[in-house]
Amino acid sequence: MQERRERILIIDSLRGLAVVLMVIHHFLYNCVYFLGGPAWLFTNPVFDVLHYIFAGLFIFLSGVSSRFSRGNIRRGLIALILASGITAVTYYMDMPILFGVLHLLGFSMLFFGLTGKLWDLIPRVASPIIFITSIVASAVALAHISLSAEHPVMRAILSVLGWRQSGFRSFDYFPILPWIFVFLLGTWAGLYIVERKLPPWFYKAKFPFFPVVGRKALLIYILHQPVLYGVVQLIIVLT
Repeated sequence: MQERRERILIIDSLRGLAVVLMVIHHFLYNCVYFLGGPAWLFTNPVFDVLHYIFAGLFIFLSGVSSRFSRGNIRRGLIALILASGITAVTYYMDMPILFGVLHLLGFSMLFFGLTGKLWDLIPRVASPIIFITSIVASAVALAHISLSAEHPVMRAILSVLGWRQSGFRSFDYFPILPWIFVFLLGTWAGLYIVERKLPPWFYKAKFPFFPVVGRKALLIYILHQPVLYGVVQLIIVLT
């Protein structure tokens, strides 16, 4: 699959929308955590649902984008290195992100780069059924099967997989299960997009503002929380 340079604005726009909502969500969290705002600003039935919808959209689109690149192993390693930097910075900020969305995306890109040819052996008609079933099954397993360990390495592995262990503290937490299957579902959809099998309007639609944000999604993700943290600290000092 050769890398294509043409941008599909609807994908950039949806990614940009997801990033904007993520920044707003984290700003509201900072207002609650650092400024003493009411808890409902961050945790309420509407935001709790929207948070996972738009995070899922972001992960799905990352899976789609993996079909536009032959360098998923390299991209995954870069994302994991950047994610490690985010862990170090947020640990200093006393709001550590040990396995957030960038960690997940780095792992997913690396995983797909290594195993993509195997997933492509699955008949296309069966792939979405398998991936959606796996999303539901792993979510149910996490909710109803309790796993714990005493050894620190096993505790870390279980937490990364989705069985969050006591003492594991990650302010942004997107474990491998069930989210890896959302990413893989995106890789399935990405095949049809790359092969231009969707209606012509999908490739020609134009949108203001959001495509620019979507193209800078990684940079915004890396910088937004330190910037928001600086803003709330400035508010604290001024008030």
